[in-house]
Amino acid sequence: MTDIYIVRHGNTFDKGDTITRVGARTDLPLSSSGQTQAEALALHFMALVPDGFSAAYCSVLQRTRQTAEVILAVRDVRPDLETLEFLREVDYGVDENQPEDAVVARLGEAVLAAWDEDAVAPPGWDVDPEGLKGAWRELLQSIALDGATEPVLIVTSNGVARFVLDAITEYETQPDSIKLKTGAYGQIRTHDEAVTLVSWNVRP
Repeated sequence: MTDIYIVRHGNTFDKGDTITRVGARTDLPLSSSGQTQAEALALHFMALVPDGFSAAYCSVLQRTRQTAEVILAVRDVRPDLETLEFLREVDYGVDENQPEDAVVARLGEAVLAAWDEDAVAPPGWDVDPEGLKGAWRELLQSIALDGATEPVLIVTSNGVARFVLDAITEYETQPDSIKLKTGAYGQIRTHDEAVTLVSWNVRP
């Protein structure tokens, strides 16, 4: 049995900043509030996972790497941080790095609601739902087959994290949204053939 913590990176914008649709081609660092969120996660996991992580993964984007590094930095013993390409945020196409109000104006609220509620990608975005679902299943299966009993840390982005829910076979909790908030995490437990959602959208 292995507990897997899937974390969304911290904020990339602070209060007063112009918020844009930050995707696969926009490599922003954590903002000051994002750094604070990462530090809160580090302290939270020190208490929740006192024996540390057996493995840690993130994307190549600096916002996920920085979040993971802060979480791991407080540990005396920590695993190497590995990057996985599929954990990179989705590509928002023509809406990449555009102000959020401009994205709403182009697509409409109903189209964005379909993405936020059902992971239906809007036209013009470069998203491979089946590929992402398959990549999540493959990663979870490899972790389960590895036989590690210590928890695993995965830091990714909102557009990618939602597709892990397709791999769930049992529920201890029902998610109130497929989205993960910045600086929040979900806990998944693998045991034999079962993949159980223990918690979702937990923010320290």
